[in-house]
Amino acid sequence: MSGLNALKFIASKRQQDTSPAHARRQKLSAKLHEQIQMAKAVQSGSEFVPVKVRTVRDDATGEMRRVEIPKRLKPWWWSGDNGKLCITVRYGARTLDVVEGKNAIETDTIAGVITTLEVLRAAVDAGELDARIEAVSGLVKAAFGKEEGAVKKGKLKLPLKAASQAITA
Repeated sequence: MSGLNALKFIASKRQQDTSPAHARRQKLSAKLHEQIQMAKAVQSGSEFVPVKVRTVRDDATGEMRRVEIPKRLKPWWWSGDNGKLCITVRYGARTLDVVEGKNAIETDTIAGVITTLEVLRAAVDAGELDARIEAVSGLVKAAFGKEEGAVKKGKLKLPLKAASQAITA
């Protein structure tokens, strides 16, 4: 017990590192960074292949090991009808409206895409898009049924065979 007497004991509670809004902001900022790196690779003519680490079990030995596998990454920009490049910002599977009612940003070149993505990343890091991210995050949560009062999709009810025949007759 003499070893414990040398230690200083206190009553403390670990503080939460980040708020949910900050975590969402960091998530979107990381995705924007990946898009910037992809656009720079397209501009220079090289290939950008981000990797993620997975734990897999070796069939022969049964041992778990970590391997790096390439991430599937789709560009957030495309060529529009007028030949210009259009960029959307995505949060999960949803498109984020940066400005109310506008879901895409138009640029002329891939250099404009890089500049636009960097401006968007700076805005996200500054917290300017927190309200938009929160709104899209709420839609994503509602789709998974995590929100209180979320409307769950019911089963499709088909009409009875006799009733459908009476309608067609």
